[in-house]
Amino acid sequence: MGLRELLIPQDKKFFDLFEKQASIAKEAAWQLVALTEDFTAVKEKYHTIEKLEHKGDLITHDIYNQLNTTFITPLDPEEISRLASSLDDVLDFIDGATEKMFYYDIGTPDLHMIELAKLIHLSTTEIEGAVKGIRSIKDPRYIEERCIEVNRLENLADDVLAHAVTEIFKTNDAIAIIKFKDIYEHLETATDRCEDVANVLSDIAIRHS
Repeated sequence: MGLRELLIPQDKKFFDLFEKQASIAKEAAWQLVALTEDFTAVKEKYHTIEKLEHKGDLITHDIYNQLNTTFITPLDPEEISRLASSLDDVLDFIDGATEKMFYYDIGTPDLHMIELAKLIHLSTTEIEGAVKGIRSIKDPRYIEERCIEVNRLENLADDVLAHAVTEIFKTNDAIAIIKFKDIYEHLETATDRCEDVANVLSDIAIRHS
């Protein structure tokens, strides 16, 4: 057993909860991809993502409850709070984008929405790997590589958003412009929130390695 293991409590409940939260975010992102690629049974698919978001909320509340009742934590309490909050934000924006697709009655998502959804899913996959890595931080470089990839994906999402907005403003349908732009921005913000998660994970890896 190394010095870190001797000094840091071996209670793994926070890591278990973070891994569950990251897994739910990835599942919600996958469901988002499935929705954008096959825009049928939209109400049912939206409710599936909504249920995942609610499940994520429960885990977030559980993390905060554990934080309030645990005297010694394996990570700094501020780190735990930031990670829980940022993961929760990812789910919120996935759910929000799906909600807008459903209630705006957009007909069908375009290629920009599909591409953004795929970038969100790729980001959450990287996040899930990095979250698993902070349990022991045996390989901080692995965590950092996952975080760098999330940052790269967020930059790609910025480009997709720029192209999407440019194209939608070439149309003459003011209502469609408002709807689609709102959805684009919500999807891109989900990648921003993924980058926030990556930044927290990177800080944890550096501080505790």
